[in-house]
Amino acid sequence: MTYRGAVHPTPVASPRKAAPAHVRVKPEVAVTAVVITAVSAVGVWLLWRVFVDTWAGQRVDQAALEGARYGQVELWQVAEHVLDVVSVGFIAAVLLAAVVIALVRRRWSLAVQVAVLMIGANVTTRVLKLVVFERPDLGVAGVWGNTLPSGHTTAAASVAVALLLVVPPRVRPWAALLGAAYTTATGVSTLVGQWHRPSDVVAAVLVVLAWSAGVCALVALDQRPTSTSTGMLPRVGRSGRPQMPAGVRRVAGLLVGCGVVVSAFAAGALSSTWQQRMDLDTRGELLMAYAGGVSAVLASACLGFAVLLVLRHVAGTASVRV
Repeated sequence: MTYRGAVHPTPVASPRKAAPAHVRVKPEVAVTAVVITAVSAVGVWLLWRVFVDTWAGQRVDQAALEGARYGQVELWQVAEHVLDVVSVGFIAAVLLAAVVIALVRRRWSLAVQVAVLMIGANVTTRVLKLVVFERPDLGVAGVWGNTLPSGHTTAAASVAVALLLVVPPRVRPWAALLGAAYTTATGVSTLVGQWHRPSDVVAAVLVVLAWSAGVCALVALDQRPTSTSTGMLPRVGRSGRPQMPAGVRRVAGLLVGCGVVVSAFAAGALSSTWQQRMDLDTRGELLMAYAGGVSAVLASACLGFAVLLVLRHVAGTASVRV
């Protein structure tokens, strides 16, 4: 029964749910990663072709190694401890730790990718050094036999990149800085110990960069749709593209800036050594070659980790579609 003057409650509209936003893979991310892999592979071959397969390249590379003997006694006290860390057990321990971190974060595919990176990079270096590449005897003094790429540097760089892949996004810039520093320290230590020449170390960095870029392509292809209600989506600009975090921008800029400056010095020093390759016997000439080699190692590590830091971030947040 309805009474006159009765007030009926006004129906309240139920709140509308926002349309879910999804992460969508952009093909150019995976394509860029594949291009980096290809360029790195070509770079490894060029290093062998120039510094191992020619007399001039062998002479310049050997001069850098001979220059490392100056101050070797003092530097070896530090370098020996750096190189002692790198071993099969060390690689296995870091691989296990990286896989555990990935599993704790419930990133099952990332655990597989880390295993692929570390095993692939280290096995590739082994195969290239012992099976694919040869060091012809062109009359240059020094240890005969191919030593490119460096196994110790490959192990150190692959360990650093594995941690860069699995740590949370806010920690990645620090992982990139520490990775570049550790890779450089290991590479320079092999020079101090007379184990490897500069081209061996730079080639090892490129081997790891090639595999790392390939893994980043898999990361980009492994995106899962997610709802805005989960809070997992990155901040996006007006264009709909994810914004680069300030920490990533700063660290990547620092690494690129350092890499460019050091690359310029390395190019000048090695160019001078190349021009004087017929007569490299004075202390100043050998130290110049050594400085150029160390600078090349530092530059390759800085630029390599800058590329991987940005590529890992972009691959992890390819694009957003609402």
